[in-house]
Amino acid sequence: MREASKHSYLIALGSNRRLPGIGRPRSVLDAAVGALAGEGWDIEAVSDWIDSNPVGPSQRRYANGAAVVGGDLEPPEALESLQAIEALFERDRRGQRWRARTLDLDIVLWSGGAWHTAGLAIPHPLFRTREFVLKPAAQIAPFWRDPVTGLTLRQLAARAS
Repeated sequence: MREASKHSYLIALGSNRRLPGIGRPRSVLDAAVGALAGEGWDIEAVSDWIDSNPVGPSQRRYANGAAVVGGDLEPPEALESLQAIEALFERDRRGQRWRARTLDLDIVLWSGGAWHTAGLAIPHPLFRTREFVLKPAAQIAPFWRDPVTGLTLRQLAARAS
């Protein structure tokens, strides 16, 4: 029997490119959830996938969703794990920001509150303004609170609509 997870993380998932061998963006997100489990994350909840318009220069619509995952990793190691999964899905971090990508995994919130270092900020600095993050997140974790505003994800999603 596995021990209870030390931390829970709310992860935003996004894709707007086909991946050979996997398929269209929604299939990429399905496969990404499987990859999270394969890397040892406990999958606690997964939202429905939604479609959204791109932010920035990309012309392709996104498939987006959210997952609550559990694990023993501290935030810097959790970020490394997520970036390793992105690399397995041929995510290229070089070049223009917000361009088309096969997979984007962002830590939005975690059970430990706020975390700020040079390479990682939790809560995610832009999540409060992004309906494509808030809507799926509120579906699976409506009572999680933003440690900065004190508002629940349900409240933040209602404000963004």
